[in-house]
Amino acid sequence: MFQKAKNIDAAFRQVRSFSLMIILLCSVICCYTIYSCFKETSEVQSRVYVLTNGKALQAFAADRKENIPVEARDHVKMFHQYFFSLDPDEKVIQSNINKALYLADASAKQVYESLKENNYYAGIISGNIRQEINVDSVFINVETYPFYFKCYATEKITRPSTITTRSLLTEGYLRDVSRSDNNPHGFLIEKWNTIENKDIKTINR
Repeated sequence: MFQKAKNIDAAFRQVRSFSLMIILLCSVICCYTIYSCFKETSEVQSRVYVLTNGKALQAFAADRKENIPVEARDHVKMFHQYFFSLDPDEKVIQSNINKALYLADASAKQVYESLKENNYYAGIISGNIRQEINVDSVFINVETYPFYFKCYATEKITRPSTITTRSLLTEGYLRDVSRSDNNPHGFLIEKWNTIENKDIKTINR
């Protein structure tokens, strides 16, 4: 009788130990599952997708310092494309110039006013001239602030009878300003100056 009682007690202890192990294992699995779910949810919520041309592209956050050279070069490129891309249409010219002037200080406006006074834009319209620009490269010195830049570009001026190619070299400085719809990179060009703007070749059409 005592032997049966001992066997029952031993069996009960084994069942209790096994049950505790099962409970502990289930608790560990549940905790890991909950942790994994929270981690995955956080990662999903931290992702940002940008819809462009009908495709969803994942965007990644990065420190602004890492992107300064890229954003600065694009800012300079945008400014020059707006300022020097001209068609024989007053509204197109004014629209592009307005976009360019949001990206630079009074030094760019002074150049615009000077060209306007010299009837440069009127000549573009009356002569049915189209001016295009291709920015070849932009050098940015991010070691000192404000950031010094040099822009190397090529202009193509199409007239009814000729096509002229010109080399363009400008310089200036970039300082930080608030981002906006009109200035998405948050830079402002200062002390903008044209170093070189000369003909390379002219061909007859």
